[in-house]
Parts: sequence; C-alpha cells; structure tokens
Amino acid sequence: MPRPTARVLTLLELLQAGGVQTVASLADRLGVDERTVRRYVDHLLDLDVPVESVRGRYGGYRLVSGYRTPPIMLSDEEALAVLLGLIAGRRVGLATATGMASETAAAKIRRVLPERLGRRLDTVLGSLTFTTPAAEPTAPESAVLLVLADAVSNHRPVSIRYTAADGRRSERTLHPYGLVAHSGRWYVTGADPAIGEDRTFRLDRIAGASPLPGSFEPPGELDPAQRVLTGLATAPHRHEVALRVRGSAEQIRTRLPPSVAVVTEAGDWSRVELRVERLDWLPGVLASLDLPFVVERPDELRDLVLALADRLARSARLTRRPGAEASGRRR
Repeated sequence: MPRPTARVLTLLELLQAGGVQTVASLADRLGVDERTVRRYVDHLLDLDVPVESVRGRYGGYRLVSGYRTPPIMLSDEEALAVLLGLIAGRRVGLATATGMASETAAAKIRRVLPERLGRRLDTVLGSLTFTTPAAEPTAPESAVLLVLADAVSNHRPVSIRYTAADGRRSERTLHPYGLVAHSGRWYVTGADPAIGEDRTFRLDRIAGASPLPGSFEPPGELDPAQRVLTGLATAPHRHEVALRVRGSAEQIRTRLPPSVAVVTEAGDWSRVELRVERLDWLPGVLASLDLPFVVERPDELRDLVLALADRLARSARLTRRPGAEASGRRR
C-alpha cells in the first residue's frame, strides 16, 4: 500500500493537470476518503504549495495559476523507471547522436535524489546485467528527429539531405507519415513526391532536415511500422526467394518476421517472398517451421535444402559416438 507521502505527491501530480479537481474525484483516484484528501492538501500547504479551495457546486481544489513544482519530485518507483528507461534506451539505440543527453540526464536525476533512494538505485543498477550487446551507434541527430516528428504531427513536407548506403548524397522532398524504431535504428517512412512512390529512410543517414511550406494529406489506414518492415523485407539483395508454405501467416511469422519476408495467405497455402544476401541460413529456418513447403526459386535454395536433409539423415543413423568403436578395439 502506498505511503502517505507518496499519496501527497500523487495528489500534487493530479492538481498539476489543471482545472478544479473535486474532493470526491481526488478521493476516488487516491483510494482514500474525502477527509484524508483535505489532510493531504494541508500537507501541501505546509510545503508552500499554493493550493486554492474553490467553493460551490463544482468546487474543489486547484493550484494557483502559473505555479510550477520543482523539476524533480519522483517516487522510488518513478526514479527507477526513469533511470532504467534511459539505460535501456541507450542499449537499443533509442538515443540521439547530439552530445551525451541520456548520460547527462541520468546524472542530473541521480544528483538530486535523496541519499537513501540513490543507494537503492545504485544497488539495482550495479546488479543488472544484459544478455544482449548494446546496439551499434546509429542514433539520429536530435534536430533531425524533432523536425521530422513535427512534420509527421502536422502533415508538413520537409526537405532532407540523405546519404545512401553506397555513399551517394541527395537532397529531396519528403511527405513523412511516421517515425519507427526497429532493431536499434530509427526510420522515417513517407512519400517522395518527385518519384511518386513511398520511401523509407534511416534517420542516422539524414544530415539535415528543414520544414517546407504547405501541407499534405496522408493516406487512410496508415501503418508506418508495417510500411517500414515491408520496405526492409523487399529491399534489393543478391537473392530473390519465392516459396509456398502450407500454413497461416501467423505460423510463418514465428520464424520469418515482417522485416524479413512478405507473407500472403491464399487458402491453406501462403506465398512467401524475401530477398537475402545469403541462402545458407534458410534451410534450417524452413525445417524449424515444421510445415510442408515448395521452393519456387532459386534452384540453389532447393539444393541447400536437400543437402541439409541428407546431413540430418546421416546424423540420425548414427548409434554411437564417432570413433568410439575404434577406440574400444585399441583397448
């Protein structure tokens, strides 16, 4: 059960939402009776927090207009959530490239916390280990991210300076639909009016972004994340693979996610298309699906599947550790 101090801070958070809060609504949200709410308000007044009492049918409590609380007033759980969020964000690539904002933010929070809480958080952070390595440094520039986010929200075109994977640089106009974070990288998806097609760009390859006059109307039923995943699955690669798998898209997605393959259901069978640089990993994935499948192309993949099946059959026929029989005869 939350301590009274925690509830007083929660009351302050509720009052900061603005407007007049009735005693009944505050009591309901805090899980206390109305008399206790009035006592909590007295605690805030003792702390020089200017809470006004509003009389009348729609009366209650409100903060004095213009009042702002100190920058850090966090409960134990909130402080831990913020610091863990900053650490996790750095590891999965959800940080910006401008300076060390996440590190300095964590340091500022840590400095203003009470010593008791600081020691507890240090204990948690000191005992925490990760099973996955930190993401590669592909963070976008803060200025680019903010401009694109504003353009997405207000349906404004932007001009971007982009460097492709092969080093080619270009400047183009984009009608951005949405920002997507995937596998440690940031992407923006939208329409390129110069070519009349939808495009997806990595934010860390955008050197600059600036808003343009005008506006655009995004398409209906827009799913930016799905557009990014489909774009990754259909990006040009060395091999174009086409399969038919007897199973649903949901079953196939357990081994071939949307960022890897495009799956189209057609009755009992689904068509699977993907583009890959190497084929050697696909036979094992197809075997792990445990579903009937037909390789339409390329022929090289069919040969690799047959080779894997032959290796598995040979291994299944072994009845003892290789070399054990010869070792026994030497004795």
